[in-house]
Amino acid sequence: MTEARLATGIWVSAYVRRLQLAGLPAYITAKGDDTAGAVLVKLALLDGTARAYLRRYDFERDARVWDVLCDGAETDVDAAISRQRSFDSDLWVIEVEDAKGRHLLEEDGLA
Repeated sequence: MTEARLATGIWVSAYVRRLQLAGLPAYITAKGDDTAGAVLVKLALLDGTARAYLRRYDFERDARVWDVLCDGAETDVDAAISRQRSFDSDLWVIEVEDAKGRHLLEEDGLA
């Protein structure tokens, strides 16, 4: 039996709302396909550095996981995100700002 998937637009709205409730500033900086677009989360650490997370399927764990696509200088992370968007116009990009590195992606319902 296959697992039902939530439409991306609904997941993004719920994620941004959860971040807001936790007091974490979050912005949708690129809107992708509402139904099946991939999601990239940029975590800006407010010190000139950032990290980008992209969800992928882990066959060993038989689960979807959040992997670090890149991290380092925020300008370098932004460039990597631009490259990613250049070949995936359906990609959503959400930017979270938190000096403590919180993004909530490991929480139930988001992992």
